[in-house]
Amino acid sequence: MDTTYYGHGTPAERWERAQMFFGAKDYAAAARVLGGLVEEVPEQTGPRLLLARSYYHSAQLRRAESELRVIVERDPVEHYARLMLGRTLERQGRHEEAESHLRIASALAGDFAEV
Repeated sequence: MDTTYYGHGTPAERWERAQMFFGAKDYAAAARVLGGLVEEVPEQTGPRLLLARSYYHSAQLRRAESELRVIVERDPVEHYARLMLGRTLERQGRHEEAESHLRIASALAGDFAEV
């Protein structure tokens, strides 16, 4: 398969292209664009988070988990990454492991249970 299109353009152009694919629910194409972009700018959370979401929605759960763990390791209070990691683990049937991430995400969002 020719992947030239997915890597063509500036990082900003590829970011826009990935967002268009994601918005069109073509998650696999978004992931192809974002994979190269994340390699190029690994320190940026936005592309990595969208890559993880693309993997999640295209049922590439191990890949999604891997990207989300990188984000959470770098930024333990990244609420959405915690939430997505919990949901990704749930979809893999790893409910006990997911629960701690979901509780942390809930606390970071300010969602506290009524006492």
